[in-house]
Amino acid sequence: MDWNDTPEQAAFRSQVSTLIEDRLPDRYRDLAARGSMPERAWENDRKSSDPIEYAAAIDWHSALAERHWVAPHWPAEYGGGGLSPMEQFIFNQEIAEAGAPAVGGSGVHMLGPTLIVHGSDEQKEKYLPPILDGEVTWAQGYSEPGSGSDLASLTTRAVRDGDDFIINGQKIWTSAAHTADAMFALVRTDPDAPKHRGISFVMIDDIKTPGITVRPLININGDHYFNEVFFEDVRIPANNLVGELNRGWYVGMTLRDFERSNIGGAVAARRQLHQLITHIQNNDQGARERVTPELRQEIVDRYVETETLYQFSFRIISMQSAGLVPNYEASTAKLFASELSQRLALTATKVFGLHAQHWSDSPPAS
Repeated sequence: MDWNDTPEQAAFRSQVSTLIEDRLPDRYRDLAARGSMPERAWENDRKSSDPIEYAAAIDWHSALAERHWVAPHWPAEYGGGGLSPMEQFIFNQEIAEAGAPAVGGSGVHMLGPTLIVHGSDEQKEKYLPPILDGEVTWAQGYSEPGSGSDLASLTTRAVRDGDDFIINGQKIWTSAAHTADAMFALVRTDPDAPKHRGISFVMIDDIKTPGITVRPLININGDHYFNEVFFEDVRIPANNLVGELNRGWYVGMTLRDFERSNIGGAVAARRQLHQLITHIQNNDQGARERVTPELRQEIVDRYVETETLYQFSFRIISMQSAGLVPNYEASTAKLFASELSQRLALTATKVFGLHAQHWSDSPPAS
């Protein structure tokens, strides 16, 4: 693998970094500097009554839209950037390293690609433009209380009733459902079929449709991002089915053909490690005094793992650029990134000792 940019790739990287330098609102720079997640902030800002927050969301969306980079991975014919896999990788890398939010949420990154491949012409015409314009954001209704890692065991039912489906059941860990306008979901339409069959992919145009209840799941730090969503006799048009009836599992797997390098996870891990090392160098909260030879070796291990994740990501995108589908490679990188995030956090708690119990905005203990 060649780790260096070609002249064309270097020129594209410069375009992305220049846009970020010139147009990224200060609000998102500040959030990234504090270790917050700008993506979540954008989802909240677009509906905020605070003029500064709302302006930040609109300004950044407009900056990306001018370049057709709201959905850089969509084909140009549907309003996307039409970027190659390597260009997507470079774009995502620069965005992640700057701590800039990718806009559009699940609508841009999940539903849009699914509709482009499996949606009818009418569905594409109706749903894709509002996603690109930022007018409608979507939540993903996949996981259920008993169906997380084994998603195909989901039980939320959709029963045909004339020109409609009637949905009953529950979803959980639904990201940003409290700020989303709509939801796409996997539902069981044939309970007698083997579990990977009998599942259909449907769209719910309005998350405030009668019968839908969204309840918050508050994290240990008081943050609200995840939700439970309950469906009680929720009626949606039958033409909101995407793809074939009972073939929704395969519709939902469409994303494997889009950029899956997980470069965002690699960049986040590298940034967190560099921040930790800076704290040690500055002796923040007496961190340097707690770095024993054993802990120093542990930090070196985290560095090696972080760089390994970067190489995972580059290998995946190199495969896609060669026309290969990195099925298990992408899954391996995702798992490695998740576990590395936990190890980084544990190492950081050893560096900061009791100070690691503080929230980021809490005052120091007296």
